[in-house]
Amino acid sequence: MAERMSGTERRAQVLAIAAKEFAEHGLHGASTEAIARDAGITQAYVFRMFGTKKALFLELVRAAFERVGDGMREAGEGKAGLASLSAMGAQYFDLLADRTGLLLQLQGFAACGDPEVRDAVRSCFARMWRTAEEGTGLEPVTVKTFLAFGMLLNAGAAMDVENVDAAWAEGVRTRIQSGLFAHITTETNR
Repeated sequence: MAERMSGTERRAQVLAIAAKEFAEHGLHGASTEAIARDAGITQAYVFRMFGTKKALFLELVRAAFERVGDGMREAGEGKAGLASLSAMGAQYFDLLADRTGLLLQLQGFAACGDPEVRDAVRSCFARMWRTAEEGTGLEPVTVKTFLAFGMLLNAGAAMDVENVDAAWAEGVRTRIQSGLFAHITTETNR
């Protein structure tokens, strides 16, 4: 028998269970049956709460991107230029410890063959771009480089390079300092 919870509590429980399921298996591999079983509810109740499997996935992917974007924005507040970028980068690096959130973002990218998912992920990425661009006042080429390094950090975290004893993994783990971006401008990129 399912434990008595308020609707808000049940929704939060299902979101937490579903986040792990989708992070591990992606949109098409995740099982709403497994999510329902782990939550102690019926699969029909999962669909009643979220409508479709894809709607549940998109809610989780958007939330994962929002946590990162909000963290970057908050870290950069009151700063400008490379100081803001550095604070955003440090926060981004710290947020990689949320493996479920990281994998949800990557699963979002992986599912971009679906037009609805692609539109949602584009919107999330655009928000992250604007956060970096508007929060720093830096040129687009600098923002692009910053986010490109972020994607490398994502890939490294997904591969769990922290636990790989090899020169290439050490290279991926190297902390990126804001001074790296000082020379990356539209003028130097001509």
